[in-house]
Amino acid sequence: MQQFTKTKYMTVPSLGFGTWQLSGQHCVNAVKTALQIGYRHIDTAQIYENEAEVGQAIAESGINREAIFLTTKIWFTNFKAADVKSSFEESLKKLKTDHVDLLLMHWPNREVELKETLTAMKELQDEGKVKNIGVSNFPVALMKQATEELEFPIACNQVEYHALLNQKPVLDYAHEHDMVVTAYSPLARGALSEEHTLMNIALKHNKSVSQIALRWLIEQKNVAAIPKASSEVHIRANFEIFNFQLDEEDHKAIAGINKNTRMTNPDIAPEWDVAA
Repeated sequence: MQQFTKTKYMTVPSLGFGTWQLSGQHCVNAVKTALQIGYRHIDTAQIYENEAEVGQAIAESGINREAIFLTTKIWFTNFKAADVKSSFEESLKKLKTDHVDLLLMHWPNREVELKETLTAMKELQDEGKVKNIGVSNFPVALMKQATEELEFPIACNQVEYHALLNQKPVLDYAHEHDMVVTAYSPLARGALSEEHTLMNIALKHNKSVSQIALRWLIEQKNVAAIPKASSEVHIRANFEIFNFQLDEEDHKAIAGINKNTRMTNPDIAPEWDVAA
């Protein structure tokens, strides 16, 4: 049974389906499979170049659009107000929908005023085309600027988060401001598979390392996770995390794995927060 992360802004399924690097009919099939299995939170982005395939999969799934929490992201080169709106209209056409549940800024952009981009996104929200607005890959300083200085209703910050990367500063700020943190690369692109702490906990619960890692994330306050998988076996396995719980000892042990290892750190990245 799917679980939900609830804040003052939105209620989102705690486990979503990520679509980065999925393309063509393979993407269509994977999203349809995920929806058939029970996922109701689908994540895409303009830069993934698969919004049309995601839209096709949702349309062909037979599942009511209102039952699906759909996220897309404005790529950072589209952050001027006019580009936000024109590129988003193109996203809606590709997604075959009249709205998205969450629209995110995809990475910060030092060349465009944050206020300009968020104002355009807020106008889309006011028009009913976007239910919630948010950001991705924002450190605390930029989260503060968006929420406190500029006073925008930021519902979510999507960041890389997994057992090898402590995100405590971002998490603490999100808790204080009732914001969802969506964890991308929640399995650290396979790097967790050899972690003995996770292997031992997996044996204890008769689950896989990946299932333990995902369960650890979604049991945390205000956290959702969006693992990507391409095969039905892995899509299904990632969803089979709702029939057990980790105990306090498990949580402490997994938190102790942290190595501050980032899988994603491009040239456009901001100055990251470092946990004490």
